[in-house]
Amino acid sequence: MEINWIIIVIVAIAAIGLVAYLIRQNQKDKEKVTKYFNANTSEFTDEEDELNNQR
Repeated sequence: MEINWIIIVIVAIAAIGLVAYLIRQNQKDKEKVTKYFNANTSEFTDEEDELNNQR
């Protein structure tokens, strides 16, 4: 039984491409999450915040 190098090379190239795509997508998602958590996402209005601080 002979090793079919063409299929092995095609699978290896596809695997490398998938890993590169996932790394790039992860970097984009990381930037979005960082911006989301750094944004002012307070659920309280100013009036509710003042009432909450008095307790």
